[in-house]
Amino acid sequence: MDIAIADYLPILIFMFVALAISCLFVLANFLVAVNNPDPEKNSAYECGFEQFGDSRMKFDVRFYLVTLLFIIFDLEVAFLFPWAVTFGTLGLFGFVSMMVFLAILTIGFIYEWKKGALEWQ
Repeated sequence: MDIAIADYLPILIFMFVALAISCLFVLANFLVAVNNPDPEKNSAYECGFEQFGDSRMKFDVRFYLVTLLFIIFDLEVAFLFPWAVTFGTLGLFGFVSMMVFLAILTIGFIYEWKKGALEWQ
């Protein structure tokens, strides 16, 4: 058990140093930065017209649905990369298990398509 902790010690040190440096930069920004807004700085920038309504307005549920579908199929690709790298050592069991995984995702995609989750009308 002590060997496992020693193996992860460099990662823990790296995470601590990264957290400390990022907190230091955020603190330095608050201490050093000049807060001097003027009307030109607060004017409409990209869109060309003034803000209207509350920024916390309700969105259509389809935006959330598309986001969730993207995350699901993006994770599929994240599982495919390690499988492709070790494909030669996995053998038939690795191939069949990935095909089952892809078949389940394909069935889910067809179900979403038939239910109209990908339509915007």
